[in-house]
Amino acid sequence: MNIIFRKISNTKINYIITVVFILTTAVSIIGCATDKANEQPISNNKADPYENFNRKMFAFNSSVDTHVAKPISDSYKSVTPEFVQTGVANFFNNLKNINVIINDVLQAKFTQSAHDTGRIALNTTLGIGGLFDVAKHAGLEQNEEDFDQTLAVWGVSPGSYLVLPFFGPSTTRGVHGAIFDAATSPTTYTMIGVPINMVSVVNTRANADGSLKFINEAALDPYVFTRESFMQWRNNLATDGKTDSANNNIDELDIESLDDEKTSALKEDGAVAKKSNESNSGISLEPETK
Repeated sequence: MNIIFRKISNTKINYIITVVFILTTAVSIIGCATDKANEQPISNNKADPYENFNRKMFAFNSSVDTHVAKPISDSYKSVTPEFVQTGVANFFNNLKNINVIINDVLQAKFTQSAHDTGRIALNTTLGIGGLFDVAKHAGLEQNEEDFDQTLAVWGVSPGSYLVLPFFGPSTTRGVHGAIFDAATSPTTYTMIGVPINMVSVVNTRANADGSLKFINEAALDPYVFTRESFMQWRNNLATDGKTDSANNNIDELDIESLDDEKTSALKEDGAVAKKSNESNSGISLEPETK
């Protein structure tokens, strides 16, 4: 959920009180989250060797979302007009294109890098700093590229599935990718980086409200549903959506060819058995057909 908890205190007393309050709240939430996580069975998935730990972190993040992120998100949506929310989302998507262009080049997608450069230039100028997505109406769609995808293109395996406190689903490869993405983000090196990121977090949570509600209400096991959806989504991004369709076509061809071979083999075996029986007894063992 990419939630960052930071609070600046003017006095040492306020600072100590704040720290004690946060630690107490965190311990209580972790305790409740651990109890909920222990109620779920462990599936022993090979891609998720740390499932016991991950389930506890998933439950912890869910508790933080319920008690902290969701109330803030609901307040944000209630007091912020929809066109302002759209403008904020456009601004952060435009800002993200800096990282997208860097990873375009690292993946040798030079045509796409030119496309994304034109997109950020158009939105930054005519779109008033990215508040308006002018490039979309010009046919320049938003691309999704990050260093995790770059590592995948370079042949690095995703590694184990991980659920990070406050940040949510990831992989061991994704952790390294996130560090690089943070290093290339312009907000990391500005004085207003923290408030900007906080607004981004609130806006992201507000946009994800429907999806989170669907997972909690429809999924039999929200943890497994989130894990499988996340892994498929990341794989689809890393392969530009090509691997799944190719594998499906290959699987269908293999199944059809295997079925044809089995059918012909069964027919041949049946014919041989029939001839053998007729030559030995002169009586066919095949049932009469009407």
